[in-house]
Amino acid sequence: QVQLVESGGGLVQAGGSLRLSCAASGRTRTAYAMGWFRQSPGKEREFVAAIKIVSAGTPYYSDSVKGRFTISRDNAKNTVYLQMNSLKPEDTAVYYCAVKTKIGGYGLQTLYDYWGQGTQVTVSS
Repeated sequence: QVQLVESGGGLVQAGGSLRLSCAASGRTRTAYAMGWFRQSPGKEREFVAAIKIVSAGTPYYSDSVKGRFTISRDNAKNTVYLQMNSLKPEDTAVYYCAVKTKIGGYGLQTLYDYWGQGTQVTVSS
């Protein structure tokens, strides 16, 4: 089992920045990649970004956040970060961290094995 705890959410004005953190514990050696997803009221959960934990740490982004968000990792701390810049009201959502243990399909939430409880991000206009 892998446990995930997100932090860093909050209220920010449009154009502002936030940094989310996701700390993993437990069987972290099974992690192949970690990702961020988000869910807005009335919408399905969607992919935001992911990063490989192994090897070069290749990042992946959804088109909606590319150029504004940056995902990074600190393997020594078993922590993944999501730096969010130029935030927009449509970025308002609960952000979830997740871990996948197998290769590929970084944008598919069904392929992630462990999930955190989520952290609320609210962007005011």
